[in-house]
Amino acid sequence: MSIAVISNASSTEATLSMDKNFDFNCVNEFLCAYEGAGIVSGGHFIVDLRRTHYMDSSALGMLINMHKFLIDKNIGIRIINSSAQIRKIFTISRFDKKFQID
Repeated sequence: MSIAVISNASSTEATLSMDKNFDFNCVNEFLCAYEGAGIVSGGHFIVDLRRTHYMDSSALGMLINMHKFLIDKNIGIRIINSSAQIRKIFTISRFDKKFQID
């Protein structure tokens, strides 16, 4: 699994780019990625799913845990570039009510 995090110089925004599979195998790497991004309060965290083709239920749990961690720090979350199949999973799971999904 390869997860890349790019933060801007002012630490107000970071983009996490996921690999092809977003599943149980990337739990630790995903956790370290968002906890270590160093975004300041009032900033934004973006999860880019452009390369992601598969997502399992553990990925939904990871997103919920990330949401709890970042919301407590007043950091917004946006999910971008999800495929139609993954968007459908988000809708069925009602994630579209908890996350901004573009």
